[in-house]
Amino acid sequence: MSDPSKVGKNLRAFQMALNAHDRENPTHTAWGIGLSHFDMERLGFDEGEEILPGITIQTDGGVSGNFRVLCDGDHDHALEQEEAEVVEAVSTQSVGVPAGGDEPGRTR
Repeated sequence: MSDPSKVGKNLRAFQMALNAHDRENPTHTAWGIGLSHFDMERLGFDEGEEILPGITIQTDGGVSGNFRVLCDGDHDHALEQEEAEVVEAVSTQSVGVPAGGDEPGRTR
């Protein structure tokens, strides 16, 4: 078993992340915390162990030292919408550039 203070600090961090997730994504239901295999072993957690009411620990491909909230929502959908809103702008005016690459208003 890992040092109880480390487990306690992680449980506190998990709860804070879950609260933030629920506040920012009220339509998604969080069901777990994803940890790297190394962190699960280091902290003494077992796959599927319920660490908070309704929240289980799962191994994911994440980086050691990080965790993520697992939920039933599609967070990539918001990213796709954000990317779709990018507009390509092309100017209809031309701008003259002085010979020699000098920038206007630049002094030597």
